[in-house]
Amino acid sequence: MEKIAALCKRRGFVFPGSDIYGGLANTWDYGPLGVELKRNVKDLWWRTFVHHRRDIVGLDAGILMHPKVWEASGHIESFNDPLVDCRTCRSRFRADHLIEERLGLNVEGKSPATMTQILREQAVKCPVCGNETLTEARQFNMMFATTIGPLAETGMQVYLRPETAQAMFVQFKNILATGRVKVPFGIAQIGKVFRNEITPGNFIFRLLEFEQMEIEYFVKPDEAPESFETWQGAMRNWLRAIGIRDEFIRVREHDADELSHYSSRTIDFEYLFPGSMGWRELYGLANRTDFDLRQHQTSSGEDLQYFDQEENRKYLPYVIEPTFGVDRTCL
Repeated sequence: MEKIAALCKRRGFVFPGSDIYGGLANTWDYGPLGVELKRNVKDLWWRTFVHHRRDIVGLDAGILMHPKVWEASGHIESFNDPLVDCRTCRSRFRADHLIEERLGLNVEGKSPATMTQILREQAVKCPVCGNETLTEARQFNMMFATTIGPLAETGMQVYLRPETAQAMFVQFKNILATGRVKVPFGIAQIGKVFRNEITPGNFIFRLLEFEQMEIEYFVKPDEAPESFETWQGAMRNWLRAIGIRDEFIRVREHDADELSHYSSRTIDFEYLFPGSMGWRELYGLANRTDFDLRQHQTSSGEDLQYFDQEENRKYLPYVIEPTFGVDRTCL
């Protein structure tokens, strides 16, 4: 990956962020050729999934949202990664990644207590200093916080969005009223998101600030499984359209204990990256059920049900969510 990063810098695709000041860890700037590549990826995606379809409309929402949005969505409580520290050199690591890299075990979704037990039983040492002085694993919230107002003490604490999805749920009612849409339909958005990753790295694969291309596709609850399979095929077609060969892609089903709090089913499209990276997540597809709409309906007091004129009934649609990473696509 170091050779790829060096090549991208020499050719004007990607530069280290704040380069003349020695860089800022895990921030990267797209150069003249890189920005054109990135724009081509986003433009093709938008044409494919928005302009060439009659059932998907677009949204461009703000990065800052009311903090109650993140309370309702579960991010303040549940958007966490397992963290361990080295007591000797003070380095910090993401526990599940450390176990995967050192032991070859996939423990995503396991509890911090389980990860601590594995680290202890296998006597995993600090990758930096080599001492067996790692702390117990604990949860670390990945959202960046900031303050609206002139003084931190009296201002409102808000968060840089960690995903684009929530704005599409929050604006669901407005889009229903103005967009001439009916279920099944989708809302698409491309935008920056921010995650305070414990151990980001591998060039532009894992960043503090990155772009998502995301769709929330609203369907009747009993049609969600079929829609999931349809979107899996659409994502496979997209990969072929951008020139990725089938032998470099595999689909991994999430186990029940690694599913996100909102998901009833999730799969990852994994790509075979060069060198030690190996198979890593490229895109994701999730059945979010009616979790998000229900949470925001309860929290806001607004009726977010969809009225189906043909069936003469109201219901909360289920949501199928295909997620595409812009930066990982460019990589």
